[in-house]
Amino acid sequence: MRKALIVWGGWDGHQPKEVAELFAGILRDESFEVTVSDTLDAFKDAELLAQLDLIVPVWTMGEITQEQLRPLLETVQAGCGIAGCHGGMGDSFRSEVDFQYMVGGQWVAHPGNDGVHYQVNMTDSEDPLTKGIGDYEVVSEQYYMHVDPAIKVHATTSFGDVKMPVVWTKGWGDGRVYYNTLGHQADIIAMPQTTELMRRGFLWAARG
Repeated sequence: MRKALIVWGGWDGHQPKEVAELFAGILRDESFEVTVSDTLDAFKDAELLAQLDLIVPVWTMGEITQEQLRPLLETVQAGCGIAGCHGGMGDSFRSEVDFQYMVGGQWVAHPGNDGVHYQVNMTDSEDPLTKGIGDYEVVSEQYYMHVDPAIKVHATTSFGDVKMPVVWTKGWGDGRVYYNTLGHQADIIAMPQTTELMRRGFLWAARG
């Protein structure tokens, strides 16, 4: 049985506890043994980290110590996957550029704030991460990101003439990184298309 760690906290506006519960349900349905923690000190547990196949951070903003961050980065670099969404991974620990480097991007703005109607467009209808999902409309925050040119983009949204990544993947050492800008609150994760994107992302990123 593969093992996953979900660590939630940070800014309450993104409903981290509720999102973590949804993610735990998705992973348990895929036969993962899931540990859920509300403290970043979970990343200091060397015995736990050594057993993991997937890490799912759900932690917007906040601060992380080097004693917590370094083991996280090293665990992913050694082959454990990491996957997450929205501010819970794309706007975590704003002063920690090494974390942003691993993720492959950082939130910059969400023009119009919450309640914006926008399209999420799949970039390749045959990609296993997106096949059969199709383009769909979201009413939520539309994230404008600074992104690493090394990422592989799987879905986009439009800001005028700018195609902004929504879903991407990349490598971090021997680990796989999956990120989705959707997920302002739990209801967006619960949309069938978003749930399926995250399910596939978890399975793709997980070791083994």
